[in-house]
Amino acid sequence: MEDIKKAILDFAENSKKTKFYFKDLEKAVQKVMPDVKARMIKKAATALINEEKLIYFSTGSSTMYGLKGRGVTEDH
Repeated sequence: MEDIKKAILDFAENSKKTKFYFKDLEKAVQKVMPDVKARMIKKAATALINEEKLIYFSTGSSTMYGLKGRGVTEDH
């Protein structure tokens, strides 16, 4: 699980985008660890949200993930 969380954070920190769909996270993790299932990636992303390293961002029609403190992802 820690390896998956690290892969998600590495992708989020090094990406030009500040918000990601779950599919973006899934592709990034599976590029590094091809055997990881989507369910494990979802659990890791949820754990990162609970640890307040990632945040949810709602577009109204879909939910995206964002790296906390990066970009315009938080209400001021």
